[in-house]
Amino acid sequence: MVDMPQNVNEYLPNIATITRKQKLTDTERLFEIRFNDEAARNSFKFRPGQFVEVSIFSIGEAPISICSSPTKEGFFQLCVRNVGNVTNAMHELPEGSIIGIRGPYGNGFPVEQMVGKDLLFVAGGIGIAPLRSLINYTLDERSKFKNVTILYGTKSPKELLFGSDIRWWQEREDIDLRVTIDNPDDKWTGDVGVVTKFIPALDIHPGQTYAVICGPPVMYKFVVKELIKKNFMKENIYISLERLM
Repeated sequence: MVDMPQNVNEYLPNIATITRKQKLTDTERLFEIRFNDEAARNSFKFRPGQFVEVSIFSIGEAPISICSSPTKEGFFQLCVRNVGNVTNAMHELPEGSIIGIRGPYGNGFPVEQMVGKDLLFVAGGIGIAPLRSLINYTLDERSKFKNVTILYGTKSPKELLFGSDIRWWQEREDIDLRVTIDNPDDKWTGDVGVVTKFIPALDIHPGQTYAVICGPPVMYKFVVKELIKKNFMKENIYISLERLM
């Protein structure tokens, strides 16, 4: 199980180092973060779906969702889109730079309730970032969960995030991954259309399935509508509102 956060003082920033920085797309970067203080590293616990407040000194602070699994100890990862002063400044920082971290905050996903159940993940655009934490936790603890289905859609191929993860998910035989693009280029050979196109044909058991959704706000309405058509119970549908974090 995922431990509840036990940080000594979650309202004071801890000093941390950017140990790795990776370009994902033209607007997103993946940062690996490690606390400088050993006690801070050991006390930092989070649930999939939680976020941290990132301080860029002399610039400001911004909330960013944790996108790595809590099964990976000693560091965590943040997927950051450059949409403001703090995130733009963070994109400019090289590996080895010092930042401040507060948190984690938010309720996170109820992973204990999901044990022994089927899971359906529906992500649109950068909404895959918060869900990646729960998806990879689920795969690291695969024996605890039943059927796992991942539906992921973006506007164009160049906006697809976490290419290495997608390839890993595609190679696995114990999950069902479906990816679609709204506006394909000449090289795209996969599905075309919005992510909701997959839902009507899914062979799922709504009474034993939890659905977790994150993406553009307009997507929620249509995804939930399709799930209700398949007799999903509303209490088994979780929507992350941290898409931009």
